[in-house]
Amino acid sequence: MTFKASGVALPDLYEASIVELQDGLVKGHFTSVQLVKAYLNRIEEVNLKGPALHAVIETNPIALSQAAALDDERKGNGSRGPLHGIPLLLKDNIATLHEEGMNTTAGSYALLGSVVPRDAFAAAHLREAGAIFIGKSNLSEWSGMRGEWGRLKGQVPNGLSERGGQTFSPCYPNAHPSSSSSGSGVAMAIGLAAGSLGSDTHGSIVFPSSRNNIVGIKPTIGLVSRSGVIPISSHQDTVGPMCRSVTDAALLLNFMAGPDPRDEVTLRQPGLVPDYMKALDKNALKGARLGVPRSFIRNTKVIEETFNSSLDVFRALGAEIVDPADFPDTEELLTSKAEKRVLDVDFKVDLNKYLSELVDVPTGVKTLAALIEFSEKRADLNLPPPFYNDQSQYVGSNLIRDMLLARISRFKQSEASQVDDAYFSALAEDFDLGRTRGIDATLAQFNLDAIILPTEHAPGPAAIAGYPLISVPLGFQPDDVELLPVTPSSVYTQAPGLPFGIAFVGTAYSEFKLIGYAYAFEQATHVRLRRKAYEDAIPRTQLTDVMSQL
Repeated sequence: MTFKASGVALPDLYEASIVELQDGLVKGHFTSVQLVKAYLNRIEEVNLKGPALHAVIETNPIALSQAAALDDERKGNGSRGPLHGIPLLLKDNIATLHEEGMNTTAGSYALLGSVVPRDAFAAAHLREAGAIFIGKSNLSEWSGMRGEWGRLKGQVPNGLSERGGQTFSPCYPNAHPSSSSSGSGVAMAIGLAAGSLGSDTHGSIVFPSSRNNIVGIKPTIGLVSRSGVIPISSHQDTVGPMCRSVTDAALLLNFMAGPDPRDEVTLRQPGLVPDYMKALDKNALKGARLGVPRSFIRNTKVIEETFNSSLDVFRALGAEIVDPADFPDTEELLTSKAEKRVLDVDFKVDLNKYLSELVDVPTGVKTLAALIEFSEKRADLNLPPPFYNDQSQYVGSNLIRDMLLARISRFKQSEASQVDDAYFSALAEDFDLGRTRGIDATLAQFNLDAIILPTEHAPGPAAIAGYPLISVPLGFQPDDVELLPVTPSSVYTQAPGLPFGIAFVGTAYSEFKLIGYAYAFEQATHVRLRRKAYEDAIPRTQLTDVMSQL
C-alpha cells in the first residue's frame, strides 16, 4: 500500500524498507524530521496505549533535533549514504552516548542513570553513517540471564523487564514475543522504526524474528564487535540486525561489521568484510546443497509440515536437498550441560568487566555481587503487572516471592562459578560439539553449502559454535490452533496466526552465502506479506499525517 501527499506516493510505514525511505529522502518527498515524527507517533499509539505492546523502553529526547541537523547536512553537503537520516531502534543492552539522554540498562533499574563511556561499536558505526537512534527496545531483563534460565524456567515469560514491562507480540493479543530481543522483533513487525538491532547468546535474535514475522541475522562471533554491549558471554554473544527484509538486514550488517581493538576476537576476521548487498541474488540457491538435520525437528507438527513443504520451493529454485543430513553428535548436543557452565562463568567475568568500565553508576552496582544485593532488596517491587503480589488470580504471593528470588538464582550460580579446569573443559566440549563434530562435520560429511531447519530448532549448535544463523519468515499457525497459556501469566505461547521462521546455518564467516540463500527464498515466497498483525496492534500514523500537520 502507498499513501499520497501533494501527488507523491509515500511508502506505508508498516512495511517500508530502508531503501524506499532513503529514496524518498533523497528526492525530497519528505524529511528525516517528518520520518522521525511519524515513527515516534506510531510508537506512542501502540507501545503503552491501545494494545500496550511494551516494545520500546524509552525514546530519544533529542531525536527530532538530530533529524533536523541531518536534514540540514543533506541540503548543505549531500547525503552520507543509505542510512543518512534513517530512524533505528536499539536493544536496551547496546550503549548509546549518555549525553543523548537515553539509558543503557538491560531492562534493569540497577543501571538506570549509569553513564557509559561511549557508543557501542555497532552503534557508533551506524551513527557515523547517519542513522538516528529513536529509542531503546524492550528485552528479557539482563538478556534472559534472569528467570528464563532460572529454576522456575517457563513461569517468567520472555520479553519481561522491570523497566519495560511485558512485551507482547502484535500477531495475537497477549501473545508471547519469544526470547530476549523481543522488543526489536515486535517493533519491526509493525513498523515502529526502519530497522533495529538485537543481541544473541542462544537464539535471542532469531527466535523473536521468527515469532514476529521478520528477518534476523545472528553473525559469526567476531564479525561484529560486542564492545559497549551489556554481556552474558564473550564466547556466545553477538549483535545483529533485525529487519523486515533480508535486504535491510544485509544493509545494516554492512555498517556494523569490522575489526575493533576493544573486542579482540574481531581482530581475527579473515580479510576484508564483504559487501553483503552483493549477496542479494534471486538465483543464489541454484546448485546449492542444503542439508536437513531431521533428528533436531521434534514435537512441532504444523511447523514441520510447513517446513517439509518448503523443501519443494528450494528444489524449484535449483537447490539440492539432502534429507536427512543428521549431525553425528546429535544426542550429545541435546544432552550436554557444558553450555550452562560456560555461560555461568562468562557472565560473572564479562559483566564485572563491563560494569567496571562505566563512568558512573548511581545505584553503586559495579560488580555482579553488588547486583545480587541490589536485586534482593527490590524483591517485593521487582515485577510489573500481572506479577504483583495482589494478583492472586495468577498465583499466590508466596510463589511470587519465590519467583522473584528465582530470577536472581542464576546470578548466584554465576557468582559462585570459577575460571577453572571444569570451565575450560566445558568450553572445549562446546566447540567440539558445535563446531568440530557438529556443524563443520555435517557440512563436510554430506558435502553441504548450508544447513536448513525450522528456526524453532536451529539455534543450539550455532550458539555454542559461534557460527552464523539467519531466520526468515516461513509460515503461520492455523486459525484453529489451541491457545496455550504460560502459567502464571496470561502470555500465550501458542495462538492462531503466530508466525514461525526457517533458519539458514553455516560455518564461520559464511554470512555472504547464507544471505544469498535467505534472500532467494524470501523473494520466491514473500511469506511476511501473507498475514499482518491483528488490527488493534497496527499503528495508524503515516507520513501523510505528519506532513499535513505542518
